[in-house]
Amino acid sequence: MSEITQQIDLNEAEFGDYFALLKPRVMSLVVFTAAVGLFIAPGYTHPFIAFTSILFIALGGGASGSLNMWFDHDIDSVMKRTKSRPVPSGRIKPGEALSFGMWLSFISVVMLGLASNFLAAGVLAFTIFFYVVIYTMWLKRWTPQNIVIGGAAGAFPPLIGWTVATGDISHISIMMFLLIFLWTPPHFWALALFMNDEYTAAGVPMLTVTHGKLETRKKIILYSLFLAPVALGLSFTSVGGLIYFVIAAVLNIRFIYGAWALLRRDEEVAKSDNYIQERKYFRQSLSYLFLHFLALAFQSMWIKAGLEAWL
Repeated sequence: MSEITQQIDLNEAEFGDYFALLKPRVMSLVVFTAAVGLFIAPGYTHPFIAFTSILFIALGGGASGSLNMWFDHDIDSVMKRTKSRPVPSGRIKPGEALSFGMWLSFISVVMLGLASNFLAAGVLAFTIFFYVVIYTMWLKRWTPQNIVIGGAAGAFPPLIGWTVATGDISHISIMMFLLIFLWTPPHFWALALFMNDEYTAAGVPMLTVTHGKLETRKKIILYSLFLAPVALGLSFTSVGGLIYFVIAAVLNIRFIYGAWALLRRDEEVAKSDNYIQERKYFRQSLSYLFLHFLALAFQSMWIKAGLEAWL
């Protein structure tokens, strides 16, 4: 009986390790933004097609995560934040992560094409390629612009969701792409401010490593200023409205103010309090993106219910 219990526990642990390869926290953001992109798109998408499409987009995001862990296991083993991941910890071999990621990539792209349309599948395939080859294999280890350019990979999901529903790419889906694309640098640079020692040890040329923390703080507020017009601009499209505008305005004022507060921080003071304000801004950036897309979904529900005249 004890042998059977041990075998069950082993299988559960192995399943958990493979699930961890998919980077489930990142995948949740992929699923949410893709689902919002699909939901707010014009026209009608059958619930089964919508569900299966989001499932395959999620698998594509998970495939990217697995391939990223395969290639980056040497870096991950150095950083405290990532050394417990399945590959650097030795629970899964690099070759297994590679094979797992490749198969998931193939399945997700083909099945998304069959479930919805092959334009959406093509964008998903390009997203996986961009994240794994352009960002992970090239930009991440080569240039401090890694996050600036590489952020495009995480910005595609709402565009894919929109394409699933409409079969094309519009200015609205491009604006949702830009919202995430411009959000990504300040989000990750805030993380780099308090994770700089680990990036330095791993040899990753984050902006904090190559140009220093003051320059990083300047770039955070610069990108927060670039971001605001795009975020507010969605208010004046067919998917926007007063509800979204008010929420976006509040979020962007807070985001810019937070970036300004970071710029004014003395480095010695920040270090002495363990970068508490930088950590707070990093968490704020997560809620910033989530609440923008939640506002878009709520605004779309309001419009589809025919309640525009009430505001």
